[in-house]
Amino acid sequence: MKAAMVVELGKAPVYADFDEPLAKDDEVIVDVTAAPLSHVTQYRASGTHYSAVGSLPFVVGFDGVGRHNGKRNYFILPRAPFGSMAERTVVKASHLVSLPDGLDDAAAAAIAIPAMSSSAALKERTNITPGQVVLVNGATGISGRLAVQIAKHLGAGKIIATGRDSGMLQSLPALGADVTISLLQSEASLDDVFKKHFSDGIDIVLDYLWGPSAERLLAAAANTSKDAKPIHFIQIGSSGGATISLPASVIRSSGLELIGSGMGSVALDRMLATIAQVFEATVPHGLKIAPKILPLAKIEGNWAIATTATRTVFVTG
Repeated sequence: MKAAMVVELGKAPVYADFDEPLAKDDEVIVDVTAAPLSHVTQYRASGTHYSAVGSLPFVVGFDGVGRHNGKRNYFILPRAPFGSMAERTVVKASHLVSLPDGLDDAAAAAIAIPAMSSSAALKERTNITPGQVVLVNGATGISGRLAVQIAKHLGAGKIIATGRDSGMLQSLPALGADVTISLLQSEASLDDVFKKHFSDGIDIVLDYLWGPSAERLLAAAANTSKDAKPIHFIQIGSSGGATISLPASVIRSSGLELIGSGMGSVALDRMLATIAQVFEATVPHGLKIAPKILPLAKIEGNWAIATTATRTVFVTG
């Protein structure tokens, strides 16, 4: 079969022949139709991700969409050395999620993980209730834009969105944001804006950035939430920086609850259940993601195009 195969760590995969997968007792063979390109997939291919495959060669991709027994399914975590970017792969039967009618394969592959990140945070790591105020820190990337839409879908009464991309910020009100905040303003001005919104009331922060903006948000929350009202600060991504400086008093003197959300903190079965819920909501509620679709045969020349603005999906057909 044809597959996108890593033969040297740090180099783009090559489109070449690879061994056919054989299923074990608890596994199934999936005929792959679409597989998304993500930063995690790239990191695994470079050998720098904690879940990277140890031996070469291997097929890249850790999730995708395909067919098993004639039914369309999303799948995750193929057994190494097989991956999702191939004509066929092998996964545990428990790692399949059925696709609803009306949701096409490429859209499902594109939306699954980015949308799950906020949906799991809002439903598994905290319990959003209708009317709550949600701030999305880093709302101009794919996951952040979906977070705005999903928070609205789940009943948020007010959504505040931050970001550095002015063009993307301007598009967020159409997706459900009530307030947009540019992170490119002066530190003093940003502090004043954050303090005002926390004084008015914020219940949940979805943080996709970490780094300096998270520091300022945490400080503003601590300085304005002296009544110990819970503020759930949920850390999801770190594109703004891997570390922050966090004084103990920020946590000690406020109602802040600092929570992580991701593959280590949400059980896989719950993650798959959340993805299933996202799929069911995508078409009826108009969740928007516009993937860039390319044939898998062209992966080598397009390997470096994963961005926070567009989700690239490779298709086998």
